[in-house]
Amino acid sequence: MDTRTAHALIRFGLGRRGADPLPGDPAAWLHRQLQGPDPANFADLPATPQALSVLREQREAEKRDPNSLGRPRPVQVLFRTDAAAQLANAIDTPAPFRERLVWFWTNHFTVSLRQGGTAAVIGPFIREAIRPHVTGRFADMLLAVMRHPAMLMYLDQAGSVGPDSLAGQRQHRGLNENLARECMELHTVTPAAGYTQADVTAFARVLTGWSIELRTETPGMVFRPNAHEPGTQTVMGHEFPPGEAGGVAALMFLASYPTTHRNLAAKLVRHFVADDPPPDAVRRIEGVLRDSDGDLGAASAALIDLAQAWQPLTKLRSPQDYVIAAIRALALPDELRPDVLGVMGMLGQPLWNAPLPNGWPDRAADWAGPEELLRRADWAFGVSARAADADPVALAEANLGPLLRPATLAAMQHAGSRRDAMTLLLSSPEFMRR
Repeated sequence: MDTRTAHALIRFGLGRRGADPLPGDPAAWLHRQLQGPDPANFADLPATPQALSVLREQREAEKRDPNSLGRPRPVQVLFRTDAAAQLANAIDTPAPFRERLVWFWTNHFTVSLRQGGTAAVIGPFIREAIRPHVTGRFADMLLAVMRHPAMLMYLDQAGSVGPDSLAGQRQHRGLNENLARECMELHTVTPAAGYTQADVTAFARVLTGWSIELRTETPGMVFRPNAHEPGTQTVMGHEFPPGEAGGVAALMFLASYPTTHRNLAAKLVRHFVADDPPPDAVRRIEGVLRDSDGDLGAASAALIDLAQAWQPLTKLRSPQDYVIAAIRALALPDELRPDVLGVMGMLGQPLWNAPLPNGWPDRAADWAGPEELLRRADWAFGVSARAADADPVALAEANLGPLLRPATLAAMQHAGSRRDAMTLLLSSPEFMRR
């Protein structure tokens, strides 16, 4: 393995999977992963209407019988099944760069379990609103995300009512600005656009009526005209008409705004290149997004072609990336794999459970505390016992190639046991970098 191949597997991917053949042309291998539809197959998992039906039925059962709260809850079963399938896909995928993009955009558009009802629909949200669009237009992903019940539920949009609407006058209810605020602040233009609180409020009015219906045969997102604020609204100097079409138009406007392209470019470069994104690399990706009308496939391809993307690795794998990379490297069969959900929680990154709408951090300083690294070493010692027959040195050379430091190799060769040697590998700085 040469350095360029190692960088393709680690910086852009999830680490080598067992003894998978190495790509002959690393850059071409990455580019091919951006072609065609997502290769992941989740045909057996329920779509959003089925998941919402489970949520509705669970809530109705708990109202009828409060004692049912102590029994296994169908929504949690649904969540764990979906989570296990998506984690297994990350471990086994032959297209790790594309999978990294799925998880990147999932974090950009964070929906967290901390809003209880979302457990039923986070999995469908990723499969329906994120995966189909990672190489498409950002505007299409934004619209799919903002209309998905998971996001409407997470940011309390379903309860937002126009004060002057029929429902607002009758019920004396008003706006909830959460979705509008986070969409502008985090997902699109950012405060660099110079918007004001009045713009956030106007955008929240535009989005009134975007809600969820659970009581129909096929529950999902609905537009409620009676809850929609009447009249034209002005957001950042642009007028948007009343009705559902006004919300769509406002999202298209925000998706193509210059500071949106800059925000997305900086986050992509930070994730794939360096904690402190090189300004010229950010400008390059920003230009691609601007000139391609927000084509995320084109932006991802441009990341591969950045000179900085092939320089020494400096990023630190997040707990999620670290655990998946270790299991891929060890090529553990299903029956020997640890409980990945439990491990991620223990290492400080419980799946789909970010504390705030800005998602999980993407800088080494946020993951490199002494306690956090000690937990990784402890877990490495435990998981190493599951690969008792593996040759640690051969595995190190197969997964790190020229990135393996002589000091790490020497320590492994003088370790007291295979398990100790494997622990040294999985705990080494070079294995934790990406």
